[in-house]
Amino acid sequence: MSKILQATVIKNFIPPRKSLSRKGENGKVLVVGGGYLYHGAPILSSLAALRSGADLVYTCVPKTHVTSTRAYSPNLIVIPLVDVKLTRGAVRKLVGIIPKELDSATIGMGLGIQDREALKMLVKDLLDRTVMLSLDASALIPEILPEIKDKKVVITPHAGEFKRLFGELPPYNVKQRITLVQKHARNNGITVLLKGPTDIISDGIQTFLNPKNLASMTVGGTGDVLSGIVAAMLSKNRKPIEAASSAVFINGKAGVLAQKKNGLHIVATDLLDFIPVAMKPFDRIK
Repeated sequence: MSKILQATVIKNFIPPRKSLSRKGENGKVLVVGGGYLYHGAPILSSLAALRSGADLVYTCVPKTHVTSTRAYSPNLIVIPLVDVKLTRGAVRKLVGIIPKELDSATIGMGLGIQDREALKMLVKDLLDRTVMLSLDASALIPEILPEIKDKKVVITPHAGEFKRLFGELPPYNVKQRITLVQKHARNNGITVLLKGPTDIISDGIQTFLNPKNLASMTVGGTGDVLSGIVAAMLSKNRKPIEAASSAVFINGKAGVLAQKKNGLHIVATDLLDFIPVAMKPFDRIK
């Protein structure tokens, strides 16, 4: 049985902010991404996480992109990845640098992966630290499935990435898509967020639908924004199905507002401007 996401449901998934909280208590997030072509992806994810309420975001990018990433926004805490692509050596250095008390991490947006064992090393290290984890884009490879099986992990594929990961291309029919997502979420013990005109989120037990049908959101980078929102939500709600559902709902609402303003000519950074507006109905302080 699947349910359409509504604001009344999402309100229960987003914890209130403590009035006396200190820096870091509302989420410490790690973003690992970027490569030769896709330098902007981790920036979009990181700023989306901040706009979604995370206190601290550590943005890990290849050393060749550190200066430009720092220049783009003073809000980012930038950590250099010592190699241009993800290697075992780069991972060993990275895990020694990142803060010990991270709440969540998202990996893969635009990331070049030279060694798939390196990705497995990074994922294992973060899971051993009980960091909530979201995987996207180049991190969605079949070799990673044994590492995340029965873990509290969210994956955020589009249809092509879903096929690469599971070997099955999601059909256009929504009912058939739901069945396929539920099957793989249940078989792997993870939360699957399949992006599309109707986003489908399932952990194999609960399933939520987020109908958007926004033609403008096919523009590159909107999925990177979503990954950042997912990481922010995971930093505050350790129930993956609830965090992923909250994120996809907020991302969709930001897309609606961006399209309303700019028509079919939005860019991914437009969504960043509207995340706070999309989240405003859920802002609570206790």
